Amino acid sequence: QVQLVESGGGLVQAGGSLRLSCAASGTIFSTHVMGWYRQAAGKQRELVATMTRAGGTNYADSVKGRFTISRDNAKNAIDLQMNSLKPEDTAVYYCNLNQRPPWRTSNLDYWGQGTQVTVST
Repeated sequence: QVQLVESGGGLVQAGGSLRLSCAASGTIFSTHVMGWYRQAAGKQRELVATMTRAGGTNYADSVKGRFTISRDNAKNAIDLQMNSLKPEDTAVYYCNLNQRPPWRTSNLDYWGQGTQVTVST
């Protein structure tokens, strides 16, 4: 079982910045990937950024150059620094951990409760 707790959401004007944080706890294997996803009203959940324990990253095209994901492996934690925010960034942001436990042949996804980010015009 894995628990994920997000913090740092809020309301910000376009062009502003926010920093999201996520702390994971539980049975976490070394090959896991953590990341951030978001879901805007009326839209499907989409990938924002992911990061492996080794430091490999993947970003959605829409956030490249504006958002930066970072991690603290010792704490099983990730942050998302969001700069130059746009109204289209408005969404509920979810922390994600994906891993394949040794006793399974498929991966498992764990999700936080989500934190609201609202960017005003």
